[in-house]
Amino acid sequence: MSPLLELRHVSKAYGDPADPLHALHDISFQVERGEFVCMVGPSGGGKSTLLRLIAGLLRPTTGVILLDGQPVREPSPRVGIVFQNVNLMPWRTVVDNVALPLELAGVPRQQRYKVALELLDLMGLAGFAGRYPRQLSGGMQQRAAIARTLAQDPDLLLLDEPFGALDAITREYLNRELLRIHHLRKQTIFMVTHAIGEAVFLADRVLVLSARPGTIRCEIPIPLPHPRGEETLGDPTYVALTQQVRAAIGDSKVLGF
Repeated sequence: MSPLLELRHVSKAYGDPADPLHALHDISFQVERGEFVCMVGPSGGGKSTLLRLIAGLLRPTTGVILLDGQPVREPSPRVGIVFQNVNLMPWRTVVDNVALPLELAGVPRQQRYKVALELLDLMGLAGFAGRYPRQLSGGMQQRAAIARTLAQDPDLLLLDEPFGALDAITREYLNRELLRIHHLRKQTIFMVTHAIGEAVFLADRVLVLSARPGTIRCEIPIPLPHPRGEETLGDPTYVALTQQVRAAIGDSKVLGF
């Protein structure tokens, strides 16, 4: 079976072609169906640019990105993306926010609210459907944003530092919730993060991106068993893998660790 996502020698440059700013250089990797892949690397290395390329929001300067064997040339409902800034509409209730992609797709009201309520239940937000975003904590808002993206039933879920603005306890809780959802839905996920421990805890594989222009420095398999919980954080294998990722990045000071 072919991979769901494949990047072949992808590069991205901005600005004057005579004096370009090279953000990414010769990026090649694959993501299999149902896999959870994390990418770590220093700030400014091009991680968010890479996500926008995969989502079809940007076009590569060179190379090709394939989704299910077809070139990515524009945004597709088969790809959902969640940013650190949740961008929930403040004038819509939580359930209305989650149902929005289905509303825009023309799904009948009864059906779209059924799906939205099921997703809120999955996210542990069933009791907050009628609330407004301002009435939710930061972690709850992020769960609602993920539910809204899942409402479009994407084949590939892209996450751009979704928990970066949250406190450590909430972040660890949402990491466990994300793994639960990944297990239940068999969702294919590609996530970028600055947090080495988070990447190792979540991923089947960790890709390490270099400083700009970003290149794939290495790929590290994560053979930790599932389910993963608080006990995983004290597992010697987990500790060794975080050290391996840190060493692959090369200069941990860049990441603030």
